Amino acid sequence: MATTWVFTEEVAGAPSSTSLEMLTKARSLGGDLAAVYVGTGSPEAFAAVGAHGATRVFHIDPGDALPAAGVTGALAALAAEHEPDLILFGMGFTDRDVAGRLSAALDRPVLANAVDLEVDGDAVTVVSEILGGTQIVKAAFTGPKPWLGIVRPKAFPAEPGDGGDPEVVGVPMGEAGPAVIAARHEEAAEGPQLADANVVVTGGRGIGSAEKWSMVTDLASLLGAAVGATRAVVDAEWTAYSLQVGQTGQTVKPDVYLALGVSGAMQHLVGMKDSGTIIAVNKDEEAPIFEVADLGVVGDVHKVVPALIETLRARG
Repeated sequence: MATTWVFTEEVAGAPSSTSLEMLTKARSLGGDLAAVYVGTGSPEAFAAVGAHGATRVFHIDPGDALPAAGVTGALAALAAEHEPDLILFGMGFTDRDVAGRLSAALDRPVLANAVDLEVDGDAVTVVSEILGGTQIVKAAFTGPKPWLGIVRPKAFPAEPGDGGDPEVVGVPMGEAGPAVIAARHEEAAEGPQLADANVVVTGGRGIGSAEKWSMVTDLASLLGAAVGATRAVVDAEWTAYSLQVGQTGQTVKPDVYLALGVSGAMQHLVGMKDSGTIIAVNKDEEAPIFEVADLGVVGDVHKVVPALIETLRARG
């Protein structure tokens, strides 16, 4: 691979975790690697993308403008000037917005939902999963470059290498339009964040009601774990949508994943099946979650989980 660019959106003053995962993978492909960094930027943030393989950073600061339109214009001009072979995006809202706009602007297709990338000489193949991860699909890029790909989070580990500080090139925004961001609100969070936690405790419909949801949060607190939820739970408004794990929520890959009252619908499995050790508690011994679980407890979560909480509290 001659030249790969990785779209890197700033989150809380740092490059997004997915962008660091993509940079790590792109580094292994060989060739030149650059980051298209969207955000305020800082020496620390640029050093992080450099450590993960980028030798150059194209820095676009959107200020208070909604970024997608202006960033797309700037990126289209950059691509025409530098002619990269491959541009990778994550699954963030801005990533997908810019990828779609750039596809239209450059008249290039997008191969999405990549869980792996295979390179053979100048050929690049995107590997994706369908039907809840039960089937693998491989699609190769053809036609004029740049090729555009969208990568699922947690597809690759984020591992810094021995790269130094990258060259930083300031790039002006394109036409952004009249819309601006008038205010920002960051949701208050307690405990480990779902996407980065080593242990995740997820509750499903089997928890029964919002009043009983505390058993999930209590167990997570005792284990120092993040809380997750299935779509049925967030649709019922027992907890926040931001905690949803699955195809239409977050993809997680913790060391330990506890599924409490989770049946294991295909849409949920695709978001957690690659976890290190999966422990499931469900009274239905035929529940699909047991097909991916490393340890399964066939039992009532309303008896198993309180007993586990009591035991953990007794141990201090």
